[in-house]
Amino acid sequence: MQPLDLYASIEEYLDFEEEVNVLHNMMAKIAISKCPNSLIDIGCGQGDFCLKLNSNSIKTVGVDLSQKQVDIAKSKGVDALSIDIKDIVNKYDCATAIFDVVNYLDADYLKSFLQATYNLLNEDGYFIFDVNSLYGFDEVAQGTLTIDNDDKFIAIDANFIENTLYTDITVFTKNGKNYKKDFGTIEQYYYRIDELEKILVLVGFDIEEIIDFKLHDCSEAHDKFIFVCKKIKKD
Repeated sequence: MQPLDLYASIEEYLDFEEEVNVLHNMMAKIAISKCPNSLIDIGCGQGDFCLKLNSNSIKTVGVDLSQKQVDIAKSKGVDALSIDIKDIVNKYDCATAIFDVVNYLDADYLKSFLQATYNLLNEDGYFIFDVNSLYGFDEVAQGTLTIDNDDKFIAIDANFIENTLYTDITVFTKNGKNYKKDFGTIEQYYYRIDELEKILVLVGFDIEEIIDFKLHDCSEAHDKFIFVCKKIKKD
């Protein structure tokens, strides 16, 4: 099983609902303030952010590379696609990438991703996304978690090494008297603010605001940054 599909298969067992709601509420507040008629949520997961925006009369589409996540989103009534954003031909007033989506992109792919995002926006469209701070990776994300219930045993081990977070996921699923084992590793990459600013400007975005954000109230420092970027017309 692909690592992202493996994560999708265990997401319902993870106790992240409060954090998801906190970030979704903040991102929705920012997005709605830009008065978009249409929005594309990149890395939409199971589609909950799209549903939140739909309830505010904004037409949305969600895209995700995990077909399993897209299938779940569709079951909730979300207009969702499993597609690479460079293949999208429609234009939108706003694009979002929420809950570490940009951190999943390695350095070789990051610029082409940001360029593809720029291309799918209408003139003066907005791109709003979050990334983890160094504190978020080094102090918050690292650690181990085990979940044991009737049909699954889940072990998650996350280690931050040389600006990369390696999250090993092991899942034992009960199958009669036996267990089926699935294993995968998800990698996330830390980017400095100045690195992101440089690429965003080169692509053609004006960075209107960078917001320090605490996803976890118990954090000693902010664990995320939220970027609010506007597409500007290239000369």
